[in-house]
Amino acid sequence: MDRRLTAILAADVVGYSRLMGEDEVGTLEGLKSCRRELIDPEITKHHGRMIKLMGDGALVEFASVVDAVQCAAVIQRRMADRNKGTAEARQIRFRIGVNLGDIIVEGEDIYGDGVNIAARLQAIAEPGGICISGTAFDHAAHKVDVGFAGLGEQRLKNIADPIRVYRVLLDPGQSGKIVAAPHRPGSWIMILAGIAAVLLIGLVVGIFAWQRPSALQRPSVAVLPFANLSGDPSQDYFADGITEDLITDLAKLSGLDVIARNSVFAYKGKPLVLADVGRDLGVRFVVDGSVRRTGDQIRLNAQLIDIATGDNLWADRFDRGIAEVFAVQDEMGREIAKALGVQASAAESERMARPPTANLEAYDTYLRAEREARTGRGDGLREALALYEKAQKLDPAFAEAFAADARLSVYLWRTASDDIIQSALARKRAYEKASRALELDSEFSSPYAVLGIMQVMDRRYEDAITSAERAVALGSGDAATQIAVGYIQLFAGNHNEAALAVETALKLDPNLAPIDREVVGVVFLLLGDTRKAVETLERARNDAPEAGSLRILLAAAYARAGRSEDAKAAIADGLRLVARTESLARLRSLEAFRNHYAHLRNAEDLAPIIDALRQAGLPEWPFGFTADEQNRLNGAEIASLVVGKTLKGNLEPDGLPAIMRIEQDGTAVFRTMTRMITVRVYVDRDLLCEQSENMFGRPICGPVYRRRDAAGNGYSYVNIGMVFHFVTVN
Repeated sequence: MDRRLTAILAADVVGYSRLMGEDEVGTLEGLKSCRRELIDPEITKHHGRMIKLMGDGALVEFASVVDAVQCAAVIQRRMADRNKGTAEARQIRFRIGVNLGDIIVEGEDIYGDGVNIAARLQAIAEPGGICISGTAFDHAAHKVDVGFAGLGEQRLKNIADPIRVYRVLLDPGQSGKIVAAPHRPGSWIMILAGIAAVLLIGLVVGIFAWQRPSALQRPSVAVLPFANLSGDPSQDYFADGITEDLITDLAKLSGLDVIARNSVFAYKGKPLVLADVGRDLGVRFVVDGSVRRTGDQIRLNAQLIDIATGDNLWADRFDRGIAEVFAVQDEMGREIAKALGVQASAAESERMARPPTANLEAYDTYLRAEREARTGRGDGLREALALYEKAQKLDPAFAEAFAADARLSVYLWRTASDDIIQSALARKRAYEKASRALELDSEFSSPYAVLGIMQVMDRRYEDAITSAERAVALGSGDAATQIAVGYIQLFAGNHNEAALAVETALKLDPNLAPIDREVVGVVFLLLGDTRKAVETLERARNDAPEAGSLRILLAAAYARAGRSEDAKAAIADGLRLVARTESLARLRSLEAFRNHYAHLRNAEDLAPIIDALRQAGLPEWPFGFTADEQNRLNGAEIASLVVGKTLKGNLEPDGLPAIMRIEQDGTAVFRTMTRMITVRVYVDRDLLCEQSENMFGRPICGPVYRRRDAAGNGYSYVNIGMVFHFVTVN
């Protein structure tokens, strides 16, 4: 028995028995026409899977709630058009219910409360209407061209607990509108006994309803980059730091959705167009402001704007000494939360009020490090590491500086950026900095995410999942944490949990960085959602046009989508780009991808991607190397040939000279004109293996072949990173 989280659409024909009784043939023909011309094409278009079709209804599964609701809306709107001119008594109309829930899968059928709730929602929908559950609404709100009207909590037949229900507003003029649920009356005795109180409360609510968002709708806000008004462009980092700290503080509030820094900074230096911000980021509110720093004084202006009305819900100006910068940030965060009607818990209030450091020089250094880290350039990343280290020395209790250091170090380790920091050092640094950050502040989400990434890459899956759960419990509103959790759950084999995490990350950060979109793309690939995989990886490719690895993954998505020519073109481009970057040379073959994803808990998860890459034309070994298996050496022959010997030859594809000296104990040195590395060499079955601290500490193995060609007698050793043609020298 298998379980998964999925979106379920249940549909039912209104008055089916009456229609059949009055005109059986005409009703059946009408239903067949609806299926053929409308329902089946829309289900296919929105990537749904028909589970079962009954005479008067259907059950459809979708990987995406947004797709399910959009499909339902299209069907109901087009059915209304089809029914025009038909006598009301002969119209075919549907009721539709949509739910996101846990289901049980047996063969091609599905069961469980997730299905039952969808069916019950369908039953309470109006003819031609749609009802969805609160779980579906939370994922579909502002992502589908419909509106929603809250119906409050409803008791559904044979469902133990009340379910939050929303009616879909299909009128295009109501798109994006969210109407709060009406108050449900209690017993007549309670109403009569409390009528005066109700009237008073109603009056107060009526007065203030114009000033604060509905409590039933979780507010969403984007903090736009604060303008630097100091007249000194070198002070940009300080204004950016104020912005980021406010984002971080507001994201600590469990009742508020806050767009991540990466997405809002796309608006830096651009005119403020509220409608564009609301549409692009899916938010109702924005915070806009400016910072002027003059010597030891700061002037900070900020305002909270309701995009829907253009009204200022709050505005203030702060003239303080630089030493009060943290108090200003805390006050500003509290005022914004209050204006949005968000009540911070005691723990959240305490965390917001806690200054990151009492050392202003350490804070300034940390902000400079953040600026350098965002450049993405090698020199900037090296400078960021040095500045984080300096901030930590200035204040050894500065948890955020340690956490940011760990975040950058694990990024450099994952991307094998050996030209910035050697892999083994990056790994050690990430562990140490994350552990130190948690010693200083055990309620910090980011270090748990870093540790979880490293644990899953070390195949410590249960530890990694525990770290992921702790990270998201402490930082559910942080996009970087959600992406890390998605990565961890993906490689731990929990695909549905990974999908929920990356969908949340996309909501919090619509402009995810390319390396994070790569994670999202792999999640969609493994879930079989090729449309989303293609869209995600194309966006990542467009944002990082020089990243060959993204093009190779995109080729897999194209192949899975049946776009073979696009897949082959993407492989060709990917191999061309990867060849320019030595640290990514490992990705130029199928065997390289097997090694890169070797920490997948379920090895079979990789099979569809490998098959797709093979279809797209990615070679088994680098540079298209092939050999006659009859010339392959066995383990004993390899050991006799290389142990205690010097191997002298050249490398594909350019004939670069290379030498490898292998001692009797297996220690070895590999040298070319541009690099020298030390590895441990051993024979595993019929493969020659190298192991070092690079490549995440994993062994790199490959076969050895006798070579008899125009170049003379010799041997060829191939692994995921090289093809080495050599002769032995004693």
